[in-house]
Amino acid sequence: MIKGELAWRCRGLTVVKGAALRGYLLEEALAWLLRSSGYRLLVHESQDPEELVTDGNTLRVRGRGALHQVDALGEFAFTPAFSMPVRLFLEAKFYQERCGLEIVRNAHGVLHDVNENFMVHAGRRPRQRYQYAYALFSTSGFTADAQKYALAHQISLVDLSGASFAWLLGAIGTTAWTLEQAQFHLGASGTFPVTWVRTELRKELGTWTASAGLLPTAAPTTGRFRDEAAAAIAGFAAALQQNSGAELLLGFPSAPFILPLAVSDHLAFTTYADAQPDHAVRIRRRGSGGSAEWTLSPLGEEGAYELAFKLPNHVEDWISDIDGKERRRTSEVKEQFLSAITIYRMNGGGVRAYQLRYEASSLSQF
Repeated sequence: MIKGELAWRCRGLTVVKGAALRGYLLEEALAWLLRSSGYRLLVHESQDPEELVTDGNTLRVRGRGALHQVDALGEFAFTPAFSMPVRLFLEAKFYQERCGLEIVRNAHGVLHDVNENFMVHAGRRPRQRYQYAYALFSTSGFTADAQKYALAHQISLVDLSGASFAWLLGAIGTTAWTLEQAQFHLGASGTFPVTWVRTELRKELGTWTASAGLLPTAAPTTGRFRDEAAAAIAGFAAALQQNSGAELLLGFPSAPFILPLAVSDHLAFTTYADAQPDHAVRIRRRGSGGSAEWTLSPLGEEGAYELAFKLPNHVEDWISDIDGKERRRTSEVKEQFLSAITIYRMNGGGVRAYQLRYEASSLSQF
């Protein structure tokens, strides 16, 4: 969310800095990604009065001891067998420096509090319970301490600093700069219309619904700002939608982290996966250390499509820290963590599930 301390005043005009705008745009892009990956977006208390609280345009989730603000919250379309419905906190950090331990520690505190909230209501009528999970997305990676803590407490860390996501960060930077410049047309006593920008962007991305309680707000009266901001919003939404040809998917491996997967050709992937929703893949690692990127493609038909992703830095550090063992450890990571990757994707009015299987026995060791 855009927080008060991220704005400053210039000649009576409340100005929102570009850094705040970049963070806000990243949140909205990730909410769009979440919805496209089989999650129902939760944006208003009317969707669940027991668990959710709306404060203006801020959504909070009830914990055992406090209310917790969320950047984006999604409820997974499927309930795992012998489990509870899954909800995912999604937090976006558009920082210049790597995210540190304190951010991951806060995520763990939130997760622990909301998952224990049911204890406060003991003795009352039965009510629905949820299993909350947490994913932190960072444009600049995470410190080693943050990664170790996240792994211990099952917080998913997603690094968006790789080349596969340069287009997304570029679109965010361009749009934030345009909005930052446009606000000087608001007039001497103008206030940046955060709610209007948010509503218009969610309409463009299809993540807004009137039934969810996010009501449309009046457009800014300053025509030049309105026109420039509307054009920037439309351009950003178009950049995300045009990159459905390089769509971001969420992959869920047999590991305590989530994989954001960049698709080189959206149509090629969906055509192949729709025909063969459960298929074997070949996985390759290119580069080394923190710069390494991984790709996967269907076994025996490598030209059909390609998905690219990065593993958490602490995994890469382990792979590369001893000379002569990198190839062996790469193989171990494939077998232990990447043997099965599940992708959920919205398809019309429903959700499709794809299972990508790595089978070392059918490949060379490396």
